[in-house]
Amino acid sequence: MEYIYAALLLHKAGKGVKEENVKAVLTAAGIAVDEARIKAMVAALEGINIEDAISKAAAAPVAVAAAAAPAGAAPAAAAAAEPSAEEKKEEEESGMAGLGALFG
Repeated sequence: MEYIYAALLLHKAGKGVKEENVKAVLTAAGIAVDEARIKAMVAALEGINIEDAISKAAAAPVAVAAAAAPAGAAPAAAAAAEPSAEEKKEEEESGMAGLGALFG
């Protein structure tokens, strides 16, 4: 993951994502450098438009979330998430009711 972060940092700074630049960023961060991983990452990023990839990745979660929730499903999901009166009573009797407040 550090290698990707280094590449993104270099891209944001307007520097080339080259082996020596990635190595310099990782070394400055105190990370042990694996030359083979740097070579593989730089080769994989060759010819990739990083800005385009970032914009597509940022839009993907919104599209996935919209497709995953069909229209009208929100009220049913909310009702299913709310515990019944019987479940609430069991929780109170078990002595664990106070723990629920920790998680909202």
